[in-house]
Amino acid sequence: MGVANRLDLTLRLVQGSGRVSVSELSHRLGVSEMTVRRDLDALERQGLARRVHGGAVATRAHESGAGFSVREAWQAATKDRLGAAVAELVEPGSRVLLDAGTTTVHVAEHLAARVPLTVAVLSLQTAMRLADRSGIELLIVGGLSRPGERSLIGPLALHALRSLAFDCFVMSIGGVHAKYGWSEFCLDDAAVKQAGLAQAARTVAVADATKLGVRAFSKVARLDTVHSFVTDKAAADPATHPSGPQTLDALREAGVETLLA
Repeated sequence: MGVANRLDLTLRLVQGSGRVSVSELSHRLGVSEMTVRRDLDALERQGLARRVHGGAVATRAHESGAGFSVREAWQAATKDRLGAAVAELVEPGSRVLLDAGTTTVHVAEHLAARVPLTVAVLSLQTAMRLADRSGIELLIVGGLSRPGERSLIGPLALHALRSLAFDCFVMSIGGVHAKYGWSEFCLDDAAVKQAGLAQAARTVAVADATKLGVRAFSKVARLDTVHSFVTDKAAADPATHPSGPQTLDALREAGVETLLA
């Protein structure tokens, strides 16, 4: 697993748990405790986590948007490649629901080549990327902007989604596990994704290889709820992602079209 990908997942685990031990991170990430300590030191220097005895706790720095801004720069080339692959699966003329997340920002950039489209967004970040783009009718789903992520959540977002119908839902995901299915670190994010799944004729999930084998806090859905999954080629390499091949096999057995970009 690359350093940037590992830092991304470490940050999500710390923020999702509030407090997590070095030994737990070592087990979840498949790396030594020494490596975990170095990574936590790096996150602390960026103000994204605070070291405590035996582990780390989440800080409030991500509430200013720092969490998203820092993660957006990590593995940008990989995320852009994933974004291009996902956009190719979107048919011109579609009504698309675009999820929040650092990878879906790159999907938004590439959707400009698939116009005309009607795109509803669940993130202020993606809204800014698509505003004033020719050929794109932009709908910003209402709701509460989650601090640090600027994803749109809560009762208003859920009510808006339930009144709309989409041809395609592009869903980012925190974890995909062979037995547990699709999952997220935040309960509110999971609820919005569940609403999106219910309102879309087809769902394309996207995540980098670090998310394979991860069982996040809140279950979103079974594997077979999603139609297509786009991830990077590293997911098939057991040397760097031990849970990758097993998870890919489970997805295929569940009937999910799996694409490696």
